[in-house]
Amino acid sequence: QVQLVESGGGLVQAGGSLRLSCAASGSLFILDTMGWYRQAPGKQRELVAHITRGGSTNYADSVKGRFTISRDNNAKAKNTVYLQMSSLKPEDTAVYYCNAVGSVAVLPYNYWGQGTQVTVSS
Repeated sequence: QVQLVESGGGLVQAGGSLRLSCAASGSLFILDTMGWYRQAPGKQRELVAHITRGGSTNYADSVKGRFTISRDNNAKAKNTVYLQMSSLKPEDTAVYYCNAVGSVAVLPYNYWGQGTQVTVSS
């Protein structure tokens, strides 16, 4: 069973930075697309950014130029994805979830982490 474990959330002042990490355990293969979603109180979960196993990235318009997603696929840090967040705004406050999607032998998968709280104070 694949598990995604996030870390790095916390409280930061507006304009500050945080780095989120997500490590996948239990996978024998490189996960296809890994990404970050967030959910603020009373709002739907939304995509923040994702990165394919080949390194292609996609960002929500609201975070472009401020957030950077990256991943490690080497043997030691296999399936680890990071989200470097800079110039944080109060509206970035949310629970951030790590996600991995793809397929193995035509069998799809969609894994979620438990979430990590990011709070940006004004």
